[in-house]
Order: sequence, then C-alpha cells, then structure tokens
Amino acid sequence: MQRKQIIAAGVAVLVLIAAGWMLTRKSNEEAPYRFATVERGDLEASVSATGKLGAVTAVQVGTQVSGQVSAIYVDFNDRVRKGQLIARIDPTLQQQAVRDALAGLERVQAERAQALREYNRNKQLFDRKVLTEAEFNNAQYALAIANASVKSAQVTLDRARQNLAYTSIYAPIDGIVVERNVDVGQTVAASLSAPQLFLIANDLSRMQILASVDESDIGLIKDGQEVRFSVQAYPDENFKGTVRQVRLQSVTQENVVNYTVVVEVDNSSGKLLPGMTATVDFLTGAAKNALLVPNAALRVRPTPAMLEQVRGQMQARRGGAGDSGRRRDSGGAATDSARRAQFIAARRQAGAGGGGGHGGFGGGDGPPRQGAGTPRPNDTVTLWYVGKDGKLGVARVRAGLSDGQKTEVRGPGITEGMQVIVAVTRSDEPGGSGSPFQAQRPAGFRPGGF
Repeated sequence: MQRKQIIAAGVAVLVLIAAGWMLTRKSNEEAPYRFATVERGDLEASVSATGKLGAVTAVQVGTQVSGQVSAIYVDFNDRVRKGQLIARIDPTLQQQAVRDALAGLERVQAERAQALREYNRNKQLFDRKVLTEAEFNNAQYALAIANASVKSAQVTLDRARQNLAYTSIYAPIDGIVVERNVDVGQTVAASLSAPQLFLIANDLSRMQILASVDESDIGLIKDGQEVRFSVQAYPDENFKGTVRQVRLQSVTQENVVNYTVVVEVDNSSGKLLPGMTATVDFLTGAAKNALLVPNAALRVRPTPAMLEQVRGQMQARRGGAGDSGRRRDSGGAATDSARRAQFIAARRQAGAGGGGGHGGFGGGDGPPRQGAGTPRPNDTVTLWYVGKDGKLGVARVRAGLSDGQKTEVRGPGITEGMQVIVAVTRSDEPGGSGSPFQAQRPAGFRPGGF
C-alpha cells in the first residue's frame, strides 16, 4: 500500500513539472517582443585603447669602451644623482693605451726638435748663399712633417685618455635605476653599438602612457583632452590623465593603421609602475539629462508582419477620416504624412538589416560597429514602440552620443518611460489591424508613447 502511494506521488510531481514547463513555454511563445524603457540620465562617449605606462624621461646608460665590468655601485630601485659613479670597467687596457700614446708623443716631439735645429742651420747657410733653394725647401718640409706628427700624437693621447675616462660610468641624470643588465665580471663589447648597462628613469611622479589608437578613431583625439584609465593592479580604481601629443607617425599591424597617443599622468601617489598595461578611455563627449535608449532598440529589424500591421493602421486612419479631413490620433504623435514617411523609413531599415535574425542585436549590447546598424551622431533612426492604445507604432528620432551600450535620442513624442522594442523574439505574430500586445504584454510592461 505504501509503495503505491509513493508511485502516485512521483507521478503527480512529474505531471506538475510537465504542466509548468508547458505553461512557461506557452508564455514565452506568447511574448513576440522584448521591451526596454526610455530613460533620462547622463551619458559619456569615449574611445577605448590600450597602452603601456612608462617614465616621461628614461635614459639608457651604456659604455663606449669594451672590457670586463670590475665594479657596480648601484642596484635596482636605487636613487642616483647626475654625475654619480655607478659602475666601472676594468681600465687595464686603456691605461696601457695612454702610456703608449704618451711615448709616441715624446718620440715625435724629439723628431720635431731635431727638424727645427736642421731648419735653423740650413736657413743660415741659405742666407749666405751656401745652400741652394731646393736644399732649403727640404729642411722646411721636414719641419712641417715633424709639427704635424706632434699634433697627431697629441690627438692619439687625448683619445686614449678619454677612453680611460669612459671606463668609469656616471649617472647622466637624477633619477631611479629601473633596470640593471650587467653583473660584476661580465664582459661588454662596444664594437658595434653601446650595450645597455642601466636604465634610469628621471621622475616617476610624472609618467606617460603610449596608447595605440585606431585610425577610425584618431580624429576624435585632441591635445589637452581628458583621459580616464585603469590598470590590472587596481581594478576598482580609475586614474585620470591628459592627452599631451598625437604622434604623426603611423604603425601598420595586420593591415590596421594605428597612431600613438601620448597621455600625461600624475603619479604623486606612486601606485603606478613602469610597464603596467593601461586600459584607456578618451572622453570625446558628454550628454546631461538626455533621453537614453539601448543600442539594441536602434538595430531592430522589423518583420513583414510588423510592417503590414503599421500599413493597416495607416489605411484605417485614412479611411475613417471621412469628409472631416485628416485627424490626429489620441496621442497626437504626427500627421498621416509624417507616419507615411516613418513607415517608408521602417521598410528601408527592414531591407537594410539592422542585426541578425528578426530584430536581432547584431552582436549584442556590446560596443557598436559601423555596418551593424548602429548610427553615427545626428543620424536619423527608427524606434519601434507600443502606444497607449496598445498598437504598434514607429518614431523617427535623431541619434546623439553613444557609450557603446546606450544612445542619446532626440525627437518629437519621445518621452521618459516610453516602452520601445529591442528585439523580436517571434516572427509569426498576426498582421492586420489586430494587436498582439493587448493580451500578450510581458509582466511589468507599462505602455508609453505619444
């Protein structure tokens, strides 16, 4: 007996689950549209980019002579002053070169003294007409060669002394040691290019971001523009900066042209470190107390049934006017000629396609892309809505700023709280003058409109 009761209870639970599933499915099928409310608020438009933080001035300290590193006097994060000794190269070879150059100078100086004595003696003989002019010219030539040899030897000595001085590495600026690339005992070769021993950043209280901006957005970036950015180390904190320079040199990567924008950043707190990746938002505009709609509402692609329903309403309105002339509807939205223009625009939107499927989002509520049905500022677009009488309608509005999720709209009859269609969830709704909204409104739906 108890077993039969358990089986009966299980069957009852399954029946309830099946009934609930059928009711839910039926309810979903009865809702052909999804709606959003026109809101009033503030909106900011921005261009996003990524870049890397770095010091405004960073100097790579190298060496102009080759040799073995004999001493290092600074390490990572050490503060240094301009002219401070930070490393030394083994000076043995350079010291020997100095002694060799000094010996060479002494030799040519002795040769010049001998050439000068010969010149003075030959000049006396030439004045007495004892030597010929050719013999005297040889003495002059020997003295000139000796003088040139002395100058050359002096240059060689100066070069050797300078190379000896290069074995002592000094800090070129005041700053912080960001990188140290050598250790004591390591041999560096400066034959082709100066090897980098240290990287010294001048002042990390002022930093910069080198952000890469796509060519389609670079026209919106100006010097002095406000910038907001974040770093992964502080995901819940926003930092501010200012555009200092838009570099003219372009960089092409994978057939995409990018430009480098230099952003100046105040780092008085010391939180920001060189090399951090920054996600940058360049603020290109702002709208205060504006009417806002989701971008999906601007990408709705009307179905043929929706167009047929609006056409039927227009014909019924014209037929019911009689001899009294054209009349406005209860909401006073527009005249018949204006509605006809809206209907034509809606048909064009349906033909162009604003997104995937019937009224699809064309990529969701993410950042808008041109060609996906998202208008540019000042473009005229169509909004589909449900009026107070529960009937489908269209409104032509002018798009304003967009932040990638919502867009500012302006136009007659657009009011706060108005319900607009953001997606068509079913394409087989009835056409004609009948309205599926009167008996099939979603929960919480509040009609608005004109």
